[in-house]
Amino acid sequence: MTYAEPIAATNFSFLRGASHPGEMVETAIALGHSGIGIADRNSVAGVVRAWSALKLAREEGRGFDFKLITGARLVFADTTPDIIAYPTTRGAWGRLTQLLSVGNLRAHKGECILTFADLLEWCEEMALIIMPLRKPSNERVLQGLEAKTNHVWIGATMHRGGRDKRCLAYLQVLSAQTRIPLIATNDALYATPEARPLHDILTCIR
Repeated sequence: MTYAEPIAATNFSFLRGASHPGEMVETAIALGHSGIGIADRNSVAGVVRAWSALKLAREEGRGFDFKLITGARLVFADTTPDIIAYPTTRGAWGRLTQLLSVGNLRAHKGECILTFADLLEWCEEMALIIMPLRKPSNERVLQGLEAKTNHVWIGATMHRGGRDKRCLAYLQVLSAQTRIPLIATNDALYATPEARPLHDILTCIR
């Protein structure tokens, strides 16, 4: 069994991702992963470059069984936790881009203002991964999304800190209570260990 990273950001997540979309795809293929999910912060701008990298790899005889899924990491202006949205149909792609357009038109250039109500309006036929951070809002979010789609997971990320065991225990309880499965993710922000210093610089600038 091989691993597929379900959530990865690229340098199209401004001052958060430190690697190009092509680098994320190439590294995942080189590591023998079965796939990767590319989801940038309120943007789908890096999607074409990710698919171009996979196309090139296949032309070179690599990555024929590699699965690439693309979407967006939706970051909200209210108390809603981040939600990764992967369209499952062409119509859902249209709804995702319309949702992002709604958020962009409300804000200054480079910003995007979205609320949970916006997501409920546009999320049909999307696969959603919830990244629960704010406990009071989690139950409301999960209940609202369950009524809209059957494709919902709770993202579980270990940050290698002192609270990891407590966070995982909380997520396990939340999953059991809501009957929504957990999905393991590294929430990747760069492709290789060598990119860590660059990511540190981006974090400092942000």
